[in-house]
Amino acid sequence: MKTTYSQRVLSLSLLFAAFSASAFAQSSINVVPPTPVITVTGTARVEAVPDQAIVRIGIVRPGGTAKEAQDDANRIGQAILKAIGGLGVPANTIQTSRLTISPTYAQPRPGSSEAPRITGYMASNSVTVTLDTLALIGPVVDAGLDNGANQLEGVQFRLKDDATVREKALRSAVAEARWKAGAMAEALSVTLGPVQELSESGSSVTPLGERNEAVFAMAARSSTPTPVSPGQIEVSASVVLKYAIVSKN
Repeated sequence: MKTTYSQRVLSLSLLFAAFSASAFAQSSINVVPPTPVITVTGTARVEAVPDQAIVRIGIVRPGGTAKEAQDDANRIGQAILKAIGGLGVPANTIQTSRLTISPTYAQPRPGSSEAPRITGYMASNSVTVTLDTLALIGPVVDAGLDNGANQLEGVQFRLKDDATVREKALRSAVAEARWKAGAMAEALSVTLGPVQELSESGSSVTPLGERNEAVFAMAARSSTPTPVSPGQIEVSASVVLKYAIVSKN
């Protein structure tokens, strides 16, 4: 018996429908529902005593010409370097940086069409000293003041090696995150499963004992030695922890 065109079309349609239903059933069977999770953050702060300091001393000198201003600033800078070296500070820990020369102007009278006129020049530079002996901070500052420094940019305290303190902060941050996850799981009457993800979301080292320019400006007007207290260094760490959760049996 011959098969008509309509019969062939109907057979193909039924075959396609059966294949689609089978594929849909298989894909439905293979779909795995997402694992429920708890995501928590942990933060910790650890304080430590600094063992290194960076002292920044500034020099600003005027001159009729750029060369005069630069020569005067260089002369004072060399005197400061010599005085600091005389305290036993290694030469490789003393650095001169940020040398700049800029013109100074006389402003025209109000209403005048004249352009500002150059009246001289200003030269400036900075002396940066890295100290491993914190007892030398005050003497270094005084050496700068006694030899012509007229800008004091402050002291920054830090740790030469902060790896141990950072590790302590990270461990404490993870412990806090685990505690949070446990408390939340208990409140939801679920059980914590394996860790799905752990990442560090941030860390910082903050000098809590930083001294600024104003403190030293007052010290510069006194004949007594400059007192400096190192204070503390705060190391912070933050983590994000993701746990799978399962229902309690």
